[in-house]
Amino acid sequence: MIAFGCSVFDPESYRRYAEPGIRVAAEPDSEIQALAFAGGIPRTYNLMLDKLAGRDDLEALALVHPHAEVAEPDFCRKVRHALRDPDVGVVGCVGASGVRGLAWWEGEVASARVLHRYTEHGGGEEQAYSWTDPNPAPAEVDCVDGFLLVLSPWAVRNIRFDETLVGSHGFDVDFCFQVREAGRKVVVAELATVHHRSLELVKEPELWAEAHIQLAEKWERKMPGAESDVPEWKLRARRAEAEREAARAFAQANLLGSDARILALQRSLKEITSTTSWRVTEPLRRLNLRRAERRERRAS
Repeated sequence: MIAFGCSVFDPESYRRYAEPGIRVAAEPDSEIQALAFAGGIPRTYNLMLDKLAGRDDLEALALVHPHAEVAEPDFCRKVRHALRDPDVGVVGCVGASGVRGLAWWEGEVASARVLHRYTEHGGGEEQAYSWTDPNPAPAEVDCVDGFLLVLSPWAVRNIRFDETLVGSHGFDVDFCFQVREAGRKVVVAELATVHHRSLELVKEPELWAEAHIQLAEKWERKMPGAESDVPEWKLRARRAEAEREAARAFAQANLLGSDARILALQRSLKEITSTTSWRVTEPLRRLNLRRAERRERRAS
């Protein structure tokens, strides 16, 4: 049995996006857990893991963000195919290798057919993380984006989300790091998904920077030969790194916003130029243009 779970902190988004996608993907015997927000996504997810850990019939648990819409009707078969390797602990639809911190998209990205659908500037959609020129799925990665996490039965029984993370930022990166530390794999599979979200990559930059530092400190100390006491210069370096990554994320969001505004203007222009009145008045506009050109020649 493949189960589905969602931490419902936004009921309207769950009804519009996550729930219809889960219904498309689920099988008749799939168990669906839509739990009310319980003090953070990590806490809510851990409650689901605790509930399902003792199920002998569990094949996988798909954790779906309220703003994520599974668009893969063959979802369960593809999940089983990805988990046929017993060493796979987590499956996602987009992720990266060479990850060094919270901004995982700065690594080498691999992605399935994932659309980013936004509402700003009249709305639109594009390939998620398209600016990274992602490699195609399938691929083994360091971590996957938390808007869709498919956990193996081993992961459900042995790994838990860190409930102490600042603002729950990086819960997906941290979970994947735990899985890899335990010797299991994290992979991207061809699971078509639509992510309904704003163009912003990072909200609350100060909080995000704190989370970036926290994640770096947690995983650096676990590496062989790591220092127990972190010198002052290294703390300042981490702060600078966190602020740099936040600034880069804001810059990329601004670029995405500019692209979205251009698309909105192009749509408006197309709507105007396709009207009957625009076509009927075109000869008059051409005549006025020729008159203006003649006046300019006379004046020169």
